[in-house]
Amino acid sequence: MISKIFKKLFKNKRITIIILLVIFTAGYFTYRLVSSGDAAIRYTLAAVEKGTLIVSVSGSGQVSAADQINITPEVSGELTALYIAKDQTIKTGQLVAVLDSSDAERSVRDAQNALNDAEYSLIQAQKDYADITKEADRTLINAYEDGYDAASNAFFKLSGYIDDLKDTLGTEKSTQEYITGYELVLGSNSLFTQKLIEDYEEASSVFNENFAFFRTVSREDDSLTIYQLIVKTLATTKTISQALDSARHMFDAIALYDYENINILVTQMNTMQPKIQSDVSAISSNVSSLQSVQDTIDDTNADTPGKIEDAVRAIQAAQNTVVKKEEALADAQKELTKYSVYAPFSGTISSLGDAKKGDTVSANTTLATLITKQKIAEITLNESDVANVKVGQNVTITFDALEDVTVAGKVIEVDDVGTESQGVVSYGVVISLGTDNKLVKVGMSLTADIITESKQNVLVLPNSAVKSRNDEIYYVQLADVPDEQEIAKLLANTSGIILSGLPTMQTIEIGISDDTNTEIISGLKEGDVVILKTIKAGSSSTKSTSSSSTKTTSESSSILNTVSGSTGGNVMPVGGPPGM
Repeated sequence: MISKIFKKLFKNKRITIIILLVIFTAGYFTYRLVSSGDAAIRYTLAAVEKGTLIVSVSGSGQVSAADQINITPEVSGELTALYIAKDQTIKTGQLVAVLDSSDAERSVRDAQNALNDAEYSLIQAQKDYADITKEADRTLINAYEDGYDAASNAFFKLSGYIDDLKDTLGTEKSTQEYITGYELVLGSNSLFTQKLIEDYEEASSVFNENFAFFRTVSREDDSLTIYQLIVKTLATTKTISQALDSARHMFDAIALYDYENINILVTQMNTMQPKIQSDVSAISSNVSSLQSVQDTIDDTNADTPGKIEDAVRAIQAAQNTVVKKEEALADAQKELTKYSVYAPFSGTISSLGDAKKGDTVSANTTLATLITKQKIAEITLNESDVANVKVGQNVTITFDALEDVTVAGKVIEVDDVGTESQGVVSYGVVISLGTDNKLVKVGMSLTADIITESKQNVLVLPNSAVKSRNDEIYYVQLADVPDEQEIAKLLANTSGIILSGLPTMQTIEIGISDDTNTEIISGLKEGDVVILKTIKAGSSSTKSTSSSSTKTTSESSSILNTVSGSTGGNVMPVGGPPGM
C-alpha cells in the first residue's frame, strides 16, 4: 500500500521536488539545532587558593667521596673563639669557631624593636578602627534619642503656635472682620495680611499631616523611622515659624499706623502681638534643637564611612609593615647564625689554618682542614642559576639508578670563579648529603634541586591561568560563578563548562613561581574563580591560556593596549570570547 502511494507521488515531478526540498530543509535545520548545542565556548576553571611555593634550581652531577674539605666561615669578621685542635675528632654539626657577632646581634635587636613598633602600630590601628565604629554608634544612638525628645517637645508646643496664629486671624465668625480691619489700616500694604493667611493655611496643613505621622512613632522604632520623624518635625516647625514671622511682620506694620479708631484691632493688638513675639522667640529654640540633631546624624553618617575606610587602610598598611618586619627579623636572625661555624661532616681535623683568635677572617679563610669519608654531591650550574645559590640552602637529591631514593642535603660550597667551556661558563657547587644511605654509591649520577626561595600561606594560581603582555602587564580572566555551592563541582569539570556571561579581564601583580603555580600578590582574593583553559567552539581541542612567561593573543593584546597604564586590580570586560 505504502509503495503504491510513493509510486503515485514520484510520478509527479513537481510533488517529488517539493517533498525532497522539505526533507532537505528539515534535515538542515535539525542538524543546525543539534549542532548549535555544542557551538558554545566552554571553559575549565581554577580558583585562587592559599598554598606554599618553592622555587628551586636544578643541576646534575655525581656522588663523590669527600676525603677532605676546608672549613670556612660564611661571613667576614673577627675570630673570637676556635674550639678545635689538630688531630681532634669531631661530629657533624659540632661548633668549630665563633666570629664577633656584635653587629649582627645589634641588627637582630634593631629588627626585633622595629617589629615590636610595627605590632604596636597595628594594635593602635585596630583600636582606632574600633573607637571610630563605637563612637559613631554611640553618637547616632544619642542623636536619635535626642531627636525623638526634640520632636516630641516641638509637637507639644506646635499646636499652641497654631492656635495663636488662628487667634490672630480671629474666630470663624470674626475672621473676616479682623482681616478687613488689618487691611483697612494697612491700605496698600495689605499684602502683609495675605502673606499671613497663605502661611497659616500651609502651616496648618503641614502640622495636621505630620502630627498624624508623629502619633504613629514610638521611641523604640528603628533609626530610619526616628530620622524621618526628626526631618518631618523640623520641616513642620520651620513652616509654622514662617507663619509666625508673617504675623509678627503684619503687627509691626500695623503699629506704624493709627488703629485706635478701629476698636476690634485695639484688643487684638494688645492681646496677640505679645504672644506672637513670644512664639517667634520660642519656636527658634525648637528649630535649633531639631536642626542640630539632624546635622549630627547627617554628619556622622557622611563622615563615618570615610573614617572607617581610612582606618581599614591603616590596619592593612600596619599588617603589611608587620610582615615586612617579621621577614627582616628572620633575615637578621639567619645572618646571626652565620657567625657560628659548625662541622659539615664527622671526621678528623688534619690541620689548622693560619687564623688565630683576634684575627679578622673572611668567607674564603680556611679555619681548618677536615678529613672525612662523608659522601658529597658535586654538580655544576650555569651563571644565571648559580646567582641565586648560597651556602646553607636546602637541597633535595635524586639518583638516576635509585628511583625510590631521595636524600636531603645542604649547600656547603659554591665556586667563586667559573669554568668556561665552548663559550659557556659553569660553576661548581658542593652539597653535603644529610644521611649516609648505603644504597648511594660513589660515582652515581644525580639530580640536585636547590631550594632558593620558598613562601608559605600565599595566594597561588596555576601558571596556565596567568597571562601577560610583554612580561609587563599580568592578568587573568575572571569567571562569574554566581552559585558558590557549585564551585567545587565546576572546578572538577575537566571537559569544560559554558558560562552564562563573558569573562572579565583582571590585572594582577605576581610574585615568585614554580613549575606549577604562580604567587598572586594583588588583584585577586582567595576563592576567586578564573579561566584555566578555553575550549574552542565546534572543536574537541583545547586552548590553554598563556602562562606568565608567554605572549598573549592578538585580541588580548589589543584589549590591554587600552589599559596598559592601569594598576593591578582593575577590572575590564573582555570584548569577545577570551583565548580565541
